[in-house]
Amino acid sequence: MANETRKVEVLLPQLGETVEEGTITRWFKKPGEYVKVDEVLYEVSTEKVDSEVPSPISGTISEIKVGEGDTVDVGTVLLIIEKQLSQDGVAEIQQNSENDSRVQADKELASVPDNGEDQKQTDVTLKDSSNPTDDLLIVSPLVRKLIRESDLDPLRILGTGVGGRITRRDVLAVIDSRNREDVLISSNELSASVEKSRPQVDSGDNLPFSNIRRRTAEHMLMSVAASPHALTVMEVDYENVDTVRNKLKKEWKEITGSSLTYLPFVMRAVIDALEDWPCLNASVVGDGLRLHKNVNIGIAVDLDHEGLIVPVIKQAGGIRLEALAKLVIELALKARNRQLSADDVHGGTFTISNNGSFGTHTTAAIINQPQVGVLSTDGVTRKPVVVADTFGNESIAIHSVGHLALAWDHRAFDGGYAAGFLRQIKESLETRNWDSEF
Repeated sequence: MANETRKVEVLLPQLGETVEEGTITRWFKKPGEYVKVDEVLYEVSTEKVDSEVPSPISGTISEIKVGEGDTVDVGTVLLIIEKQLSQDGVAEIQQNSENDSRVQADKELASVPDNGEDQKQTDVTLKDSSNPTDDLLIVSPLVRKLIRESDLDPLRILGTGVGGRITRRDVLAVIDSRNREDVLISSNELSASVEKSRPQVDSGDNLPFSNIRRRTAEHMLMSVAASPHALTVMEVDYENVDTVRNKLKKEWKEITGSSLTYLPFVMRAVIDALEDWPCLNASVVGDGLRLHKNVNIGIAVDLDHEGLIVPVIKQAGGIRLEALAKLVIELALKARNRQLSADDVHGGTFTISNNGSFGTHTTAAIINQPQVGVLSTDGVTRKPVVVADTFGNESIAIHSVGHLALAWDHRAFDGGYAAGFLRQIKESLETRNWDSEF
């Protein structure tokens, strides 16, 4: 019995509540190789995120059924692992073999709090929207691959799916009709016509987009087309925050291994302000706004300049500053290590883009659809400011000062509303007793 083996089918797990299929972009093991439980087995790309998926069991890979670049449905058999059974393990494996391939996905889903009824209603409403830009470039990996291989411009394809979504049939229809007079112009043809009118110069090298870079580009293009962007900027004096940071930063570094930055303080102030300015914690749906019940804060993370990803802290309203700071460290690390699940980046209601570490002055960020606002936290510098004592006497002091730049959707509200939201954040950062948060 010690040498008995059993073949276990490993399925593509449910990587998120909205994910129906995935594209296998890389295999880390070959047939005949041994894989340990929780060792990275393959990389899968979905509409939401690229994920490295660990093996649910230990064993020898006997067969890989799905090749790199293939797109398959959730539940598809990806490979077969031959597992050696011990005398004590036979009954257990026979009972649980059908569930082995789902172990990792279940753990991931269990760790994510429920978005609640509010977010589910939003998703349904957006998919039912008659506005084709709502889902203009949010297509399945299979359709995206077909568009790319056919050199088509997705902005020029009329989607007939739910909410204007582009389907495989829509793409095939364009391919069939591309030689007619009313053909939709492909992106390559458009680029070629522009190139003819330009002076000929050294063409250089072509650098293909990575999966994450391509998805970022698609989403940014869709956002600019969908929302009339406006920008409101306000200067903030961080001296009050620095008082707490300077007192705690050494101990914080020893405990967490990371610096205590301004970001979690800004997040806490933003979360409170969103509860008082609900039109910023919303999505445009048809002719109105969907006001979200929960505040789900997304943090834009740069992936070594390859693209952006926005992990989400769900139901952030009740989370204290110290816990927020630790969650930011954890999510940023998971993002850079490509360990985020699809649910980690799903359900955001407002986004913060932290560019301050690069020393930026003012950043006009692009809204993360279908949200209506994104806040950029820019560089903080020491500079002279006018301060007043309790008697109103003014003097010059050197304080830490930076800008908060709010990019917002002008369909949702006007400039006064945006300014009021920023002013509350500013006042919170400058006057709040942050000591009580630790």
